[in-house]
Amino acid sequence: MTDDAVTAGAKSRAAADNAGSPRPVWGRLVNWGPYRGLISLLFASPRRQFALLALFPVIWVLTQHLGPMLQMLQVSLLDAYPVAPGQETSFTLDNYTRFFRESVFQTPFLRTLTYSATLTLVTLIITYPVAYYLARYVKRENQLALLLLLLVPFWTGEIVRTYAIMILLGNNGAVNLALQAVGLIERPIPFMYTGFSVSLGLIYLTALYMLLPLYSALEKLPRNLSEAGADLGAGAWTRFRRITLPLTLEGIGSGCTLVFLISTGYYGTPVLLGGPNTTVFAETIAGFFHAAGDEWPTGAAFAVIMFLTALVLTAIFTRFIAALRKGDSK
Repeated sequence: MTDDAVTAGAKSRAAADNAGSPRPVWGRLVNWGPYRGLISLLFASPRRQFALLALFPVIWVLTQHLGPMLQMLQVSLLDAYPVAPGQETSFTLDNYTRFFRESVFQTPFLRTLTYSATLTLVTLIITYPVAYYLARYVKRENQLALLLLLLVPFWTGEIVRTYAIMILLGNNGAVNLALQAVGLIERPIPFMYTGFSVSLGLIYLTALYMLLPLYSALEKLPRNLSEAGADLGAGAWTRFRRITLPLTLEGIGSGCTLVFLISTGYYGTPVLLGGPNTTVFAETIAGFFHAAGDEWPTGAAFAVIMFLTALVLTAIFTRFIAALRKGDSK
C-alpha cells in the first residue's frame, strides 16, 4: 500500500469520525441563519466595520476623559461646591478672575510652565543620543532586549520611583557617599528639596515618553541617506543637521509634546522632592481641594486654566514643528 493510499484512508476515517460526533457550539452558531444575517448586517460595508471598531474607544474617551473634564468645567463656574442640602448655587466667573487678581497664584503657575519647558528641552538633549545609539548602532536582534531593559524601571509606580530618587540624593544617599569616597566633598551636599531634585525626578519620570518616539523615528530613518551624504563629502555634524534632525522632527515633536503635557500635571514628585521655593501649580490646585469650605470651584477653575494654557502652548509648538518640516521639505 502506497503512502498516498494510507493518507487518503486516514482522512476518510477522520471525516467519518467528525460526521458521527456532535459539532461544537461555535460551529453550530456560525451556520445559524439569524447569526449569519446579523453578522452580514453589521459588517456589510467598511463604514459599519469602522463604526463598530471605533465604538468602544469613543465611549471610553467620552466617559473617562471628556466627561470628567466637562464636569470640572461646570464646577469651576459655580459659586459653591459641593452643594449642601437646600443651598442654591449660581454661575460665576469669580473663580477665574481670582487667579488674575492675586499674584500669589501666578508664581507657581509660571514656575510650572518654566519647569516643564526647560525639562522638556533637557530630556530631549539627554535621550536623543540614547535613542540614536539604540536605533543606529545596536544590532536589530538586540534592540528589543535593550528597550525592555530601559522599560524595567517604569513597571513600578511614580511614588516608588520618586522614593528611589530620594534615596540617591539624600545626605546619606549613594551620590553623596560616592562623592565623599573619591574625596571631592567633605560634607554631604543638600540635593534634596531643591529645584535640582525636582528637575532630576521629573526628567527620570518622563524620559521614556521622549525616548520611545525618538527611537521610532530614528529606527525608520534609511541608513543609505547618511551614507550618501558622507560620499558627497558631508561631515558628521552636517549629516546630522541636514539629514537626521529634519527627518526626525516628527518624533521630536511627539516626544516634546508628551513630556511637556505630563510635566505640567505632576503632583506627587514635586511634593516629595521639592521645598517651599519649588511649589508647582498642581500643588496649588490640590490645596483648594484639600481645604475646608467652598474652595473646590476655585481649584477647578485653576485646573481649567492650566489645562487650556498647556493645550495652547502645545498647539503653538506643534505648528512650529510642522512649519519646520514644511520648510525642510522644500
